[in-house]
Amino acid sequence: MQRFMLRSKIHRATLTGTELDYEGSIAIDRDLMDAADMLAGEQVHVLNLNNGQRMITYVIEAAAGSGTMLLNGPAARLGTPGDQIIVLAYCTASDEEARSLRPKVVLVDEQNRPLK
Repeated sequence: MQRFMLRSKIHRATLTGTELDYEGSIAIDRDLMDAADMLAGEQVHVLNLNNGQRMITYVIEAAAGSGTMLLNGPAARLGTPGDQIIVLAYCTASDEEARSLRPKVVLVDEQNRPLK
């Protein structure tokens, strides 16, 4: 049996902007991508704490150290700069792997820099 498990998350980041005229995705600061072990093109779920919206999209890389958390394309309609969001990445795991899997949790400061 395979289980769909939380692999990593960026918790309570601040949405820095929206860009409607784009193909669609979420641009994430490269440092946050590295800390959460997320790859460009990877599917993620984005949860907006301010309005309750949930969406599925994919990651694109933003400049390291920029603090960027930018919703693009149709996703831009689901948030406002300043909103608090959670970005979740999942994986499939065997039943045995799932029982010992511990997701990476990346906490951030007010500028979306990973806390140590």
